[in-house]
Amino acid sequence: MENLENSADCKETVSPLNNSGSTVNSPVPCHDGKAVGFVLVHAGAGYHSESKAKEYKHVCKRACQRAVDRLRAGGLALEAVTAALMELEDSPFTNAGTGSNLNLSGEIECDASIMDGKSLNYGAVGALSGIKNPVLVARRLLSETQKGKLSAGRIPPCFLVGKGAEQWAISHGIPACPTEKMTTKFSLSGYKRNKRKMELAEQVETKRKRQSCGHENDFGGLEPVGDIMVDGEENNSACLDTVGAVVVDREGNVASAVSSGGLAMKHPGRVGQAAHYGCGCWAENARDVSLYSTAVSTSGSGEHLIRTMLARECSTAMQAENAHQALLEAMQNKFISSPFLAGEDCVLGGVIVLRCCTCGEAQRSEDIQALLVEFLWSHTTESMCVGYMSAQDSKARTHISRLPPGAVAGQSLAIEGGVCRLGTVSD
Repeated sequence: MENLENSADCKETVSPLNNSGSTVNSPVPCHDGKAVGFVLVHAGAGYHSESKAKEYKHVCKRACQRAVDRLRAGGLALEAVTAALMELEDSPFTNAGTGSNLNLSGEIECDASIMDGKSLNYGAVGALSGIKNPVLVARRLLSETQKGKLSAGRIPPCFLVGKGAEQWAISHGIPACPTEKMTTKFSLSGYKRNKRKMELAEQVETKRKRQSCGHENDFGGLEPVGDIMVDGEENNSACLDTVGAVVVDREGNVASAVSSGGLAMKHPGRVGQAAHYGCGCWAENARDVSLYSTAVSTSGSGEHLIRTMLARECSTAMQAENAHQALLEAMQNKFISSPFLAGEDCVLGGVIVLRCCTCGEAQRSEDIQALLVEFLWSHTTESMCVGYMSAQDSKARTHISRLPPGAVAGQSLAIEGGVCRLGTVSD
Protein backbone atom coordinates (compact mmCIF):
# COMPACT_ATOMS: atom_id res chain seq x y z
CA MET A 1 0.00 0.00 0.00
CA GLU A 2 1.14 3.55 -0.63
CA ASN A 3 2.95 5.12 2.31
CA LEU A 4 1.11 8.42 2.34
CA GLU A 5 1.53 10.94 5.13
CA ASN A 6 -1.70 12.85 4.63
CA SER A 7 -3.74 11.26 7.39
CA ALA A 8 -3.21 11.85 11.08
CA ASP A 9 -6.18 9.81 12.18
CA CYS A 10 -6.10 6.51 10.33
CA LYS A 11 -3.82 3.51 10.14
CA GLU A 12 -4.12 0.61 7.76
CA THR A 13 -2.92 -2.93 7.98
CA VAL A 14 -2.13 -4.78 4.76
CA SER A 15 -2.76 -8.49 5.07
CA PRO A 16 -3.29 -10.42 1.82
CA LEU A 17 -4.38 -13.86 2.96
CA ASN A 18 -5.58 -17.27 1.85
CA ASN A 19 -6.94 -18.84 4.99
CA SER A 20 -5.63 -16.96 8.02
CA GLY A 21 -6.23 -13.73 9.90
CA SER A 22 -4.02 -10.95 11.20
CA THR A 23 -4.14 -8.28 13.86
CA VAL A 24 -5.53 -4.86 12.99
CA ASN A 25 -3.41 -1.91 14.09
CA SER A 26 -4.47 0.27 17.04
CA PRO A 27 -6.33 3.48 16.21
CA VAL A 28 -4.60 6.82 16.08
CA PRO A 29 -6.56 9.84 17.38
CA CYS A 30 -7.36 12.67 15.01
CA HIS A 31 -7.48 16.42 15.51
CA ASP A 32 -10.51 17.95 17.17
CA GLY A 33 -12.98 19.71 14.91
CA LYS A 34 -16.48 19.75 13.52
CA ALA A 35 -15.61 18.07 10.20
CA VAL A 36 -16.21 14.45 11.11
CA GLY A 37 -16.90 11.51 8.84
CA PHE A 38 -15.29 8.75 6.85
CA VAL A 39 -15.70 7.26 3.36
CA LEU A 40 -14.46 4.02 1.81
CA VAL A 41 -14.99 3.42 -1.93
CA HIS A 42 -14.20 0.72 -4.46
CA ALA A 43 -13.84 0.72 -8.24
CA GLY A 44 -14.76 -2.93 -8.66
CA ALA A 45 -13.51 -6.40 -7.87
CA GLY A 46 -12.07 -7.99 -11.01
CA TYR A 47 -8.71 -7.37 -12.65
CA HIS A 48 -6.94 -4.02 -12.63
CA SER A 49 -3.97 -3.88 -14.96
CA GLU A 50 -0.78 -2.16 -13.80
CA SER A 51 -0.87 0.00 -16.94
CA LYS A 52 -4.13 1.63 -15.80
CA ALA A 53 -3.46 1.60 -12.06
CA LYS A 54 -3.02 5.37 -11.98
CA GLU A 55 -6.45 5.96 -13.56
CA TYR A 56 -8.21 3.54 -11.20
CA LYS A 57 -6.65 5.15 -8.14
CA HIS A 58 -7.43 8.65 -9.38
CA VAL A 59 -11.10 7.73 -9.78
CA CYS A 60 -11.23 6.49 -6.19
CA LYS A 61 -9.48 9.63 -4.93
CA ARG A 62 -12.00 11.87 -6.66
CA ALA A 63 -14.93 9.84 -5.31
CA CYS A 64 -13.57 10.09 -1.76
CA GLN A 65 -13.07 13.82 -2.16
CA ARG A 66 -16.64 14.33 -3.39
CA ALA A 67 -18.01 12.49 -0.37
CA VAL A 68 -15.78 14.36 2.07
CA ASP A 69 -16.77 17.69 0.52
CA ARG A 70 -20.39 16.87 1.35
CA LEU A 71 -19.48 15.85 4.91
CA ARG A 72 -17.48 19.04 5.46
CA ALA A 73 -20.45 21.07 4.20
CA GLY A 74 -22.61 19.49 6.89
CA GLY A 75 -24.13 16.78 4.72
CA LEU A 76 -25.15 13.44 6.17
CA ALA A 77 -24.05 9.97 5.12
CA LEU A 78 -26.76 9.53 2.49
CA GLU A 79 -25.72 12.72 0.66
CA ALA A 80 -22.04 11.84 0.84
CA VAL A 81 -22.41 8.29 -0.44
CA THR A 82 -24.53 9.56 -3.35
CA ALA A 83 -21.83 12.09 -4.26
CA ALA A 84 -19.15 9.39 -4.23
CA LEU A 85 -21.19 7.10 -6.47
CA MET A 86 -21.93 9.84 -9.00
CA GLU A 87 -18.20 10.44 -9.39
CA LEU A 88 -17.58 6.72 -9.90
CA GLU A 89 -20.44 6.49 -12.41
CA ASP A 90 -19.12 9.47 -14.40
CA SER A 91 -15.68 7.93 -14.89
CA PRO A 92 -15.14 6.23 -18.28
CA PHE A 93 -12.83 3.73 -16.54
CA THR A 94 -15.52 2.10 -14.42
CA ASN A 95 -18.33 -0.25 -15.38
CA ALA A 96 -21.11 1.96 -14.04
CA GLY A 97 -23.00 4.82 -15.65
CA THR A 98 -20.79 6.28 -18.39
CA GLY A 99 -18.59 3.57 -19.89
CA SER A 100 -20.80 0.67 -18.77
CA ASN A 101 -20.64 -2.67 -20.55
CA LEU A 102 -23.03 -3.04 -23.49
CA ASN A 103 -25.58 -5.84 -23.51
CA LEU A 104 -26.34 -8.26 -26.37
CA SER A 105 -28.33 -5.57 -28.14
CA GLY A 106 -25.56 -2.99 -27.86
CA GLU A 107 -27.43 -1.02 -25.21
CA ILE A 108 -26.48 0.11 -21.71
CA GLU A 109 -28.65 -1.18 -18.87
CA CYS A 110 -27.55 -0.20 -15.38
CA ASP A 111 -28.33 -1.44 -11.87
CA ALA A 112 -27.93 0.58 -8.68
CA SER A 113 -29.11 0.69 -5.09
CA ILE A 114 -28.63 2.74 -1.96
CA MET A 115 -29.46 2.16 1.70
CA ASP A 116 -29.77 4.53 4.65
CA GLY A 117 -28.67 3.03 7.96
CA LYS A 118 -30.69 5.51 10.01
CA SER A 119 -34.11 4.91 8.47
CA LEU A 120 -33.26 1.49 6.97
CA ASN A 121 -34.94 2.66 3.78
CA TYR A 122 -33.66 1.38 0.45
CA GLY A 123 -34.02 2.40 -3.18
CA ALA A 124 -32.97 0.54 -6.31
CA VAL A 125 -33.16 0.41 -10.10
CA GLY A 126 -32.48 -2.47 -12.44
CA ALA A 127 -31.85 -2.72 -16.18
CA LEU A 128 -32.16 1.07 -16.38
CA SER A 129 -31.34 2.77 -19.69
CA GLY A 130 -31.22 6.43 -20.65
CA ILE A 131 -30.10 7.88 -17.28
CA LYS A 132 -26.53 9.06 -16.73
CA ASN A 133 -26.44 8.49 -12.95
CA PRO A 134 -28.56 5.50 -11.91
CA VAL A 135 -27.72 6.07 -8.23
CA LEU A 136 -29.67 9.35 -8.41
CA VAL A 137 -32.82 7.43 -9.31
CA ALA A 138 -32.22 4.92 -6.52
CA ARG A 139 -31.71 7.81 -4.09
CA ARG A 140 -34.89 9.54 -5.26
CA LEU A 141 -36.87 6.31 -4.84
CA LEU A 142 -35.56 6.03 -1.28
CA SER A 143 -36.52 9.63 -0.56
CA GLU A 144 -40.02 9.20 -2.00
CA THR A 145 -40.71 6.15 0.20
CA GLN A 146 -40.07 8.34 3.25
CA LYS A 147 -42.94 10.64 2.28
CA GLY A 148 -45.56 8.01 2.97
CA LYS A 149 -48.28 6.49 0.84
CA LEU A 150 -49.34 7.69 -2.59
CA SER A 151 -52.88 8.66 -3.65
CA ALA A 152 -55.58 6.11 -2.91
CA GLY A 153 -53.35 4.52 -0.28
CA ARG A 154 -50.85 3.07 -2.73
CA ILE A 155 -47.46 2.02 -1.38
CA PRO A 156 -44.61 3.90 -3.13
CA PRO A 157 -42.10 1.73 -5.00
CA CYS A 158 -38.58 1.22 -3.70
CA PHE A 159 -37.33 -0.84 -6.68
CA LEU A 160 -38.10 -0.16 -10.35
CA VAL A 161 -36.73 -1.75 -13.51
CA GLY A 162 -36.47 -1.15 -17.24
CA LYS A 163 -38.62 1.35 -19.08
CA GLY A 164 -40.77 1.97 -16.03
CA ALA A 165 -37.73 3.05 -14.03
CA GLU A 166 -36.62 5.39 -16.82
CA GLN A 167 -40.06 6.97 -17.12
CA TRP A 168 -40.34 7.40 -13.35
CA ALA A 169 -36.90 9.06 -13.22
CA ILE A 170 -37.73 11.55 -15.96
CA SER A 171 -41.10 12.34 -14.39
CA HIS A 172 -39.26 13.19 -11.16
CA GLY A 173 -36.92 15.67 -12.81
CA ILE A 174 -33.89 13.46 -13.50
CA PRO A 175 -32.70 14.27 -17.05
CA ALA A 176 -32.51 11.61 -19.76
CA CYS A 177 -29.21 10.70 -21.39
CA PRO A 178 -29.09 8.58 -24.58
CA THR A 179 -26.93 5.45 -24.69
CA GLU A 180 -24.59 6.91 -27.31
CA LYS A 181 -23.56 9.67 -24.88
CA MET A 182 -22.80 7.10 -22.18
CA THR A 183 -20.90 4.77 -24.51
CA THR A 184 -17.12 5.15 -24.58
CA LYS A 185 -14.61 4.04 -27.20
CA PHE A 186 -13.46 1.35 -24.79
CA SER A 187 -16.95 -0.06 -24.14
CA LEU A 188 -17.85 0.04 -27.83
CA SER A 189 -14.65 -1.70 -28.93
CA GLY A 190 -15.23 -4.31 -26.23
CA TYR A 191 -18.73 -4.91 -27.53
CA LYS A 192 -17.53 -5.37 -31.11
CA ARG A 193 -14.74 -7.71 -30.00
CA ASN A 194 -17.14 -9.77 -27.89
CA LYS A 195 -19.68 -9.92 -30.70
CA ARG A 196 -17.05 -11.42 -33.02
CA LYS A 197 -16.09 -13.95 -30.36
CA MET A 198 -19.70 -14.97 -29.88
CA GLU A 199 -20.25 -15.35 -33.63
CA LEU A 200 -17.13 -17.53 -33.90
CA ALA A 201 -18.24 -19.62 -30.94
CA GLU A 202 -21.63 -20.15 -32.53
CA GLN A 203 -19.98 -21.27 -35.77
CA VAL A 204 -17.84 -23.78 -33.88
CA GLU A 205 -20.85 -25.10 -32.00
CA THR A 206 -22.85 -25.46 -35.23
CA LYS A 207 -20.05 -27.47 -36.85
CA ARG A 208 -19.79 -29.70 -33.80
CA LYS A 209 -23.51 -30.44 -33.87
CA ARG A 210 -23.28 -31.28 -37.57
CA GLN A 211 -20.38 -33.64 -36.98
CA SER A 212 -22.21 -35.37 -34.14
CA CYS A 213 -25.03 -36.01 -36.61
CA GLY A 214 -22.59 -37.44 -39.14
CA HIS A 215 -22.78 -34.54 -41.61
CA GLU A 216 -19.09 -33.65 -41.39
CA ASN A 217 -15.94 -35.70 -40.85
CA ASP A 218 -13.89 -33.22 -38.82
CA PHE A 219 -13.84 -29.82 -37.11
CA GLY A 220 -11.80 -28.18 -39.81
CA GLY A 221 -9.17 -27.10 -37.29
CA LEU A 222 -11.48 -24.72 -35.46
CA GLU A 223 -10.60 -23.37 -32.04
CA PRO A 224 -12.33 -25.15 -29.11
CA VAL A 225 -15.40 -23.34 -27.82
CA GLY A 226 -13.97 -23.18 -24.31
CA ASP A 227 -11.16 -20.92 -25.52
CA ILE A 228 -13.51 -18.38 -27.07
CA MET A 229 -14.49 -16.42 -24.00
CA VAL A 230 -16.44 -13.18 -23.79
CA ASP A 231 -14.43 -10.50 -21.99
CA GLY A 232 -15.55 -10.46 -18.40
CA GLU A 233 -16.12 -14.21 -18.17
CA GLU A 234 -12.52 -15.11 -17.39
CA ASN A 235 -10.66 -14.82 -14.09
CA ASN A 236 -8.12 -12.54 -15.74
CA SER A 237 -10.68 -10.32 -17.35
CA ALA A 238 -9.74 -6.70 -17.83
CA CYS A 239 -13.42 -5.77 -17.45
CA LEU A 240 -14.29 -4.40 -14.05
CA ASP A 241 -17.49 -4.87 -12.16
CA THR A 242 -19.68 -2.97 -9.74
CA VAL A 243 -18.52 0.20 -7.97
CA GLY A 244 -19.61 1.28 -4.53
CA ALA A 245 -19.09 3.27 -1.35
CA VAL A 246 -19.80 3.21 2.38
CA VAL A 247 -19.90 6.31 4.59
CA VAL A 248 -20.31 7.30 8.24
CA ASP A 249 -21.18 10.91 9.09
CA ARG A 250 -20.71 13.21 12.10
CA GLU A 251 -23.86 11.86 13.77
CA GLY A 252 -22.72 8.25 13.43
CA ASN A 253 -25.20 7.47 10.65
CA VAL A 254 -24.03 5.01 8.02
CA ALA A 255 -25.06 4.66 4.38
CA SER A 256 -24.00 2.49 1.47
CA ALA A 257 -24.50 2.46 -2.28
CA VAL A 258 -23.59 0.40 -5.31
CA SER A 259 -23.83 0.83 -9.10
CA SER A 260 -23.04 -1.37 -12.08
CA GLY A 261 -23.32 -1.69 -15.83
CA GLY A 262 -23.51 -5.48 -15.40
CA LEU A 263 -21.87 -8.27 -17.35
CA ALA A 264 -20.57 -7.70 -20.84
CA MET A 265 -22.96 -9.11 -23.47
CA LYS A 266 -25.61 -9.85 -20.85
CA HIS A 267 -29.13 -10.66 -21.98
CA PRO A 268 -31.34 -7.55 -22.10
CA GLY A 269 -33.31 -7.28 -18.89
CA ARG A 270 -30.75 -9.08 -16.74
CA VAL A 271 -30.52 -7.54 -13.26
CA GLY A 272 -27.42 -8.11 -11.14
CA GLN A 273 -26.72 -7.92 -7.44
CA ALA A 274 -26.26 -4.14 -7.52
CA ALA A 275 -30.04 -3.72 -7.48
CA HIS A 276 -31.03 -6.60 -5.18
CA TYR A 277 -31.90 -6.02 -1.53
CA GLY A 278 -29.23 -7.39 0.81
CA CYS A 279 -26.97 -8.37 -2.06
CA GLY A 280 -25.43 -5.20 -3.47
CA CYS A 281 -25.30 -3.02 -0.37
CA TRP A 282 -26.38 -2.88 3.24
CA ALA A 283 -26.41 -0.17 5.91
CA GLU A 284 -27.74 -0.36 9.44
CA ASN A 285 -27.28 1.98 12.37
CA ALA A 286 -26.72 0.36 15.75
CA ARG A 287 -29.98 0.13 17.71
CA ASP A 288 -28.12 -0.30 20.99
CA VAL A 289 -24.82 0.99 22.41
CA SER A 290 -23.60 -2.61 22.62
CA LEU A 291 -23.90 -3.03 18.84
CA TYR A 292 -21.97 -1.67 15.86
CA SER A 293 -23.32 0.39 13.00
CA THR A 294 -22.36 -1.35 9.75
CA ALA A 295 -22.23 -0.56 6.04
CA VAL A 296 -21.31 -2.89 3.18
CA SER A 297 -20.96 -2.64 -0.61
CA THR A 298 -20.24 -5.61 -2.85
CA SER A 299 -18.78 -6.31 -6.29
CA GLY A 300 -18.19 -9.35 -8.47
CA SER A 301 -20.30 -12.00 -10.15
CA GLY A 302 -23.85 -10.83 -9.64
CA GLU A 303 -25.39 -14.28 -9.68
CA HIS A 304 -23.00 -15.48 -6.95
CA LEU A 305 -23.66 -12.43 -4.80
CA ILE A 306 -27.43 -12.68 -5.20
CA ARG A 307 -27.56 -16.36 -4.22
CA THR A 308 -25.53 -15.70 -1.06
CA MET A 309 -26.95 -12.27 -0.09
CA LEU A 310 -23.36 -11.39 0.72
CA ALA A 311 -23.89 -7.75 1.73
CA ARG A 312 -26.28 -8.61 4.53
CA GLU A 313 -24.23 -11.65 5.57
CA CYS A 314 -21.13 -9.49 5.99
CA SER A 315 -23.07 -6.87 7.92
CA THR A 316 -24.32 -9.50 10.36
CA ALA A 317 -20.81 -10.89 10.76
CA MET A 318 -19.50 -7.46 11.76
CA GLN A 319 -21.17 -7.71 15.18
CA ALA A 320 -18.48 -10.17 16.24
CA GLU A 321 -15.65 -8.99 18.51
CA ASN A 322 -12.89 -9.31 15.89
CA ALA A 323 -13.99 -7.61 12.67
CA HIS A 324 -11.05 -8.89 10.62
CA GLN A 325 -11.59 -12.52 11.60
CA ALA A 326 -15.36 -12.19 11.21
CA LEU A 327 -15.07 -10.93 7.63
CA LEU A 328 -12.53 -13.61 6.79
CA GLU A 329 -14.89 -16.31 8.02
CA ALA A 330 -17.91 -14.76 6.28
CA MET A 331 -16.10 -14.63 2.93
CA GLN A 332 -14.91 -18.21 3.33
CA ASN A 333 -18.02 -19.84 4.79
CA LYS A 334 -20.84 -17.69 3.42
CA PHE A 335 -19.37 -17.12 -0.04
CA ILE A 336 -16.53 -19.33 -1.30
CA SER A 337 -17.84 -22.44 0.50
CA SER A 338 -21.50 -21.47 0.58
CA PRO A 339 -23.92 -24.40 0.10
CA PHE A 340 -25.90 -22.12 -2.22
CA LEU A 341 -22.90 -22.14 -4.59
CA ALA A 342 -22.02 -25.83 -4.20
CA GLY A 343 -21.91 -26.34 -7.95
CA GLU A 344 -19.51 -23.45 -8.59
CA ASP A 345 -15.75 -24.02 -8.72
CA CYS A 346 -14.86 -20.32 -9.18
CA VAL A 347 -16.70 -17.94 -6.86
CA LEU A 348 -15.88 -14.33 -7.71
CA GLY A 349 -16.67 -11.33 -5.54
CA GLY A 350 -15.45 -8.59 -3.27
CA VAL A 351 -16.72 -6.40 -0.45
CA ILE A 352 -15.90 -3.19 1.35
CA VAL A 353 -17.08 -2.97 4.93
CA LEU A 354 -17.05 -0.46 7.73
CA ARG A 355 -18.34 -0.69 11.24
CA CYS A 356 -18.33 2.02 13.88
CA CYS A 357 -19.23 2.71 17.46
CA THR A 358 -18.97 5.59 19.90
CA CYS A 359 -15.82 5.59 21.98
CA GLY A 360 -15.46 5.51 25.75
CA GLU A 361 -17.13 8.40 27.54
CA ALA A 362 -18.97 9.33 24.33
CA GLN A 363 -21.39 6.48 24.95
CA ARG A 364 -22.65 8.29 28.06
CA SER A 365 -23.20 11.62 26.34
CA GLU A 366 -26.12 12.86 24.29
CA ASP A 367 -23.65 14.16 21.68
CA ILE A 368 -21.27 11.91 19.82
CA GLN A 369 -17.82 12.80 21.10
CA ALA A 370 -15.80 10.33 19.04
CA LEU A 371 -16.35 7.51 16.58
CA LEU A 372 -14.18 4.45 16.21
CA VAL A 373 -14.32 3.23 12.61
CA GLU A 374 -12.96 -0.11 11.44
CA PHE A 375 -12.80 -0.47 7.66
CA LEU A 376 -12.02 -3.58 5.63
CA TRP A 377 -12.06 -4.94 2.11
CA SER A 378 -11.86 -8.51 0.89
CA HIS A 379 -12.03 -10.16 -2.53
CA THR A 380 -11.69 -13.51 -4.30
CA THR A 381 -10.99 -11.84 -7.65
CA GLU A 382 -7.53 -11.08 -9.02
CA SER A 383 -7.67 -7.56 -7.61
CA MET A 384 -9.82 -4.82 -6.12
CA CYS A 385 -9.22 -1.05 -6.20
CA VAL A 386 -10.19 0.94 -3.08
CA GLY A 387 -9.83 4.42 -1.66
CA TYR A 388 -10.59 5.92 1.74
CA MET A 389 -10.55 9.27 3.46
CA SER A 390 -11.71 10.96 6.66
CA ALA A 391 -13.22 14.44 6.71
CA GLN A 392 -10.02 15.69 8.35
CA ASP A 393 -7.62 14.27 5.78
CA SER A 394 -6.01 16.49 3.18
CA LYS A 395 -6.32 13.80 0.51
CA ALA A 396 -7.50 10.24 0.05
CA ARG A 397 -5.43 7.10 0.24
CA THR A 398 -5.82 4.55 -2.53
CA HIS A 399 -4.71 0.98 -2.99
CA ILE A 400 -5.06 -1.85 -5.51
CA SER A 401 -5.37 -5.01 -3.45
CA ARG A 402 -4.24 -8.22 -5.15
CA LEU A 403 -4.40 -11.90 -4.30
CA PRO A 404 -1.20 -13.37 -2.83
CA PRO A 405 1.27 -14.93 -5.33
CA GLY A 406 0.11 -18.38 -6.37
CA ALA A 407 -3.44 -17.88 -5.12
CA VAL A 408 -6.26 -19.01 -7.41
CA ALA A 409 -8.98 -16.46 -8.16
CA GLY A 410 -12.40 -17.73 -7.13
CA GLN A 411 -10.95 -20.14 -4.59
CA SER A 412 -8.71 -17.93 -2.41
CA LEU A 413 -9.19 -14.52 -0.86
CA ALA A 414 -7.33 -11.40 0.20
CA ILE A 415 -8.37 -9.28 3.16
CA GLU A 416 -6.99 -5.93 4.30
CA GLY A 417 -8.11 -2.92 6.28
CA GLY A 418 -7.47 -0.50 9.09
CA VAL A 419 -8.92 1.60 11.88
CA CYS A 420 -9.75 5.27 12.28
CA ARG A 421 -10.83 7.29 15.30
CA LEU A 422 -12.80 10.36 14.34
CA GLY A 423 -12.36 13.37 16.60
CA THR A 424 -14.48 15.28 19.05
CA VAL A 425 -17.61 17.06 17.86
CA SER A 426 -19.26 19.78 19.94
CA ASP A 427 -22.04 21.95 18.56
